[in-house]
Amino acid sequence: MEIGITTFVENTPDPVNGNLLSPQERLSNLLEEIELADQLGLDVFGIGEHHRSDYLVSSPAVVLAAAAVRTKNIKLSSAVTVLSSDDPVRVFQDFAHVDLLSKGRAEIMAGRGSFIESFPLFGYDLKDYDTLFTEKLELLLDINRHERVSWDGKHRPAIENRGVYPRPYQDELPVWIAVGGTPASVVRAASLGLPMALAIIGGMPDRFVPFTDLYKETFKSAGHDSAKFQLAINSHGYISEDSQKAADEFYGPYAQVMSKLGRERGWSPMSREHYEMMREPQGSLLVGSPQQVIDKILYEYELFGNTRFLLQFSVGTLPHKKMLHAIELLGTVVAPAVKKAVAKQTSAGEQQ
Repeated sequence: MEIGITTFVENTPDPVNGNLLSPQERLSNLLEEIELADQLGLDVFGIGEHHRSDYLVSSPAVVLAAAAVRTKNIKLSSAVTVLSSDDPVRVFQDFAHVDLLSKGRAEIMAGRGSFIESFPLFGYDLKDYDTLFTEKLELLLDINRHERVSWDGKHRPAIENRGVYPRPYQDELPVWIAVGGTPASVVRAASLGLPMALAIIGGMPDRFVPFTDLYKETFKSAGHDSAKFQLAINSHGYISEDSQKAADEFYGPYAQVMSKLGRERGWSPMSREHYEMMREPQGSLLVGSPQQVIDKILYEYELFGNTRFLLQFSVGTLPHKKMLHAIELLGTVVAPAVKKAVAKQTSAGEQQ
């Protein structure tokens, strides 16, 4: 199993003193976090795209390009690219640059977007939410597979036998489909034979089993090579030396962000009681000691058989030193233990 980190690069006030980092300092901290993840042998680092004041990165490829020249091995992904409101030609070109700079470590995680600010910003109508993604994904995949493209659609001017450059270092850029639990999105990813990243940020993880089962069944029935099957689980989490310390350090920033989003979307504010419920062994929040996080990743592996697990540490801005420490614990304690356990299970299964 691959283990990695995602971030939306939020820049929110410290819930204790109200201090806010400058955008320059927050991005500088981010690059240091990516460098550390690479040095510790973590597999993936993903950066989200947003177009609002509380998140700093509107163009993941720009930041990933900076990370590409400061890292050696870690895969660099968007998490996600809001493909519906972007131009697939430009998306491909931007990530081809990241791929060249990193010598083949770039990935695109494409999604429809759970935030909608980019749609009016770039002149798209939300009534076209579904068709925009379907059409633009089709074009992106075509560009990824063919140097020269002829294409005609509804939401973008036609392309007539044009080359799209530069080409990436890899033969093709890995393109993942990010879903939040919509069956149609699951079927789309599986039917196309594309890796799927499933976000589990609330409720109980076991309720998502029907979605991963649907993905596996559709992937197989569509005739795709089972050896290419890839499934990622993306979750919120944080690690410290012991459970109580982790819970106390993460709650303030996390509750601040989730309560703000709740006001925007009609959810209830995040209470400490609900937070602690989500931290239970079968809850969706991976906040605790290294052993607690190991146990929960392995619990979800038993549920889903996933090939990748991505933790979003910085739901709200945490002190930089604490972030680095959490990354260190993930890389030195959690990831090795999870990989050892998964390898043991895999070996035992092959022998049966």
